[in-house]
Amino acid sequence: MIRLPLRRNNTVALAIAAFLALPASSSLLAQTDVPAAPTQSGPVTGPTFPKPDPAVDFTADSPTKAQVEAFLQASWGYDTNRVFQVQRIVKTVVPGISSVTILVGEKGRKETGALQFFALADGKHIITGNEILPFGEHPYAENRSVLINRANGPSRGAAGKDLEIVEFADFQCPHCKDAQPTIEKLVTDFPNAHFVFENFPLPQHPQAFHAAAYGVCVAKLGGDKAFFDYSAAVFDGQTGLSTDEGATLTLNSAVSKAGQDPEKVAACAKTPETKATIDAGVKLAQDLNVNQTPFLFVNGRPAPLTGVDYSVLKQMIAYHVANDGAAK
Repeated sequence: MIRLPLRRNNTVALAIAAFLALPASSSLLAQTDVPAAPTQSGPVTGPTFPKPDPAVDFTADSPTKAQVEAFLQASWGYDTNRVFQVQRIVKTVVPGISSVTILVGEKGRKETGALQFFALADGKHIITGNEILPFGEHPYAENRSVLINRANGPSRGAAGKDLEIVEFADFQCPHCKDAQPTIEKLVTDFPNAHFVFENFPLPQHPQAFHAAAYGVCVAKLGGDKAFFDYSAAVFDGQTGLSTDEGATLTLNSAVSKAGQDPEKVAACAKTPETKATIDAGVKLAQDLNVNQTPFLFVNGRPAPLTGVDYSVLKQMIAYHVANDGAAK
């Protein structure tokens, strides 16, 4: 993955994708000072969690245990092998902020880990580590609404947005190129998905904005199919973007493969309207706290494109298809 430089304080989307998608056995789930679980005897059928003491472990009025469970179900429900228990929801010295501890394990494994976070007074956010994340029974609903209304890049697949998959990518990002086979699998495996491409050229890639501008103009002059033909050709020839001369040849070739006129596209790419279109995509990414490429949203839920098996990603998407309801 390629990240934006010098942007490390506001990584909401990244944190959800990287943390909430982790398998329950991940070593990143730290141990805490919860009581030891009873010793198991016989075959291991899953973890045995210690029983909380209501008088000691549930001293906060908000959030409720049911609210925390709903949040975890929305985030982890796709993983039928994961089990968890809300162990503590206690007051802190700061009014309105509660400390929440979750015990996590996997079916068939005795080992457990623990997740701790702080629930904020607004009822809509939590803090874990140094990250601020959305919280609630439907934690991704706001992201979903924003993307439905503002993700206006080239699209393919279904016209409806009951399942909307939005990719933020940079044409000069090598990890974005590596992710394209996964994207194509998703397009094939979820024909009911409305798939949107959003340009997010990173400042450390000198040809990324140039390539994005050409892509905007290919879509404007030739339509969405032409754009995706152009996109595939640019990623295939990505090494040519390493120099100004190579970029010109690579992008013109990609434009021709998309059935468009390189001279018309080059003229269009220099217009203020084209820059405004790219800037709008960048602003959308920033508003969603995206700070790396490639980055994927599934009905507003950040989903990893790197570091996770395709089967897990597919399982996550299928879960949201079944549970998110119609687009609003």
